[in-house]
Amino acid sequence: MTVKPNHPIVDMRSRPTFLHPFFGATPDTKEYGVVRWLNRRVGSRDVDHFARAKGVDGFIAEMDDAEITAAVMVARSVPGVRVSNDDLAAVAAKSPDRLIGIASVDPVELGREMAVAEATRAVRDLGLKGINLDAGFYAEPLRASDDRLMPLYELCQALEVPAFIMSGPTTPDLAYNDPAAVDVVARTFPRLKIVCSHGFYPRISEIVTVAFRNENVFVSPDMYTFSPGGGLYVEAANGFMKDQFLFGSSYPFRPMRQGVQDFQALGLSQEAYENATFRNANRLFNLGLKS
Repeated sequence: MTVKPNHPIVDMRSRPTFLHPFFGATPDTKEYGVVRWLNRRVGSRDVDHFARAKGVDGFIAEMDDAEITAAVMVARSVPGVRVSNDDLAAVAAKSPDRLIGIASVDPVELGREMAVAEATRAVRDLGLKGINLDAGFYAEPLRASDDRLMPLYELCQALEVPAFIMSGPTTPDLAYNDPAAVDVVARTFPRLKIVCSHGFYPRISEIVTVAFRNENVFVSPDMYTFSPGGGLYVEAANGFMKDQFLFGSSYPFRPMRQGVQDFQALGLSQEAYENATFRNANRLFNLGLKS
């Protein structure tokens, strides 16, 4: 079954390549090769697509080609990949109706108090719309429920912005790719909206179970939606998880347009598709999008 796609699309995980060399901005570099490699691993039909968009205009042109209404730019702050919140906010300001910036902080590097201060500044002063935590990727890897992250979740709940937790098969130590830790966070902060980027793949049944137990947990498997076993995400989204499932292209690690086309052919019901592509994002960010 293929859905009728005439509705807004919010891409919940997208990063312009020019934000950092890690995203493949420079040809003939190690990073460029890694981006091509990961594109191959996740089924991209055009492994060099990310080389086209060299600036904001090119990035938005890619969105237009894919018929994506808004892109959620999830930056990173981990050793080797530091995208400053100021730089991300400057990019989002180029097209505020199309680009949504999510701040990142590293509490291992900054310490608890400075991390909270930076997250507060990013939301209140820079206008970024959430906080991203790459718990398993810090110099000292953390579980998502680590005590050092709790003040940041508390802040997100108080500021009424979502917390993004990224974990999946590229987590350096797979022991930290642990959906059970999200359950702890969700129950500790029941008013906090939690977005699980990469869907904790391949531990799909566990994260689906966490989402079943906690309606404030949103699952965004992005490129791993199309990996072996990803049908379980779709099965859940066609049932109880229809209000908690999110579309993400994972650009530049998968093409935007292919991501949209593949998502339309997943076998989602029309209701589940519309929820995943814009209604659930509407609730997360109060975007005011209408079908």
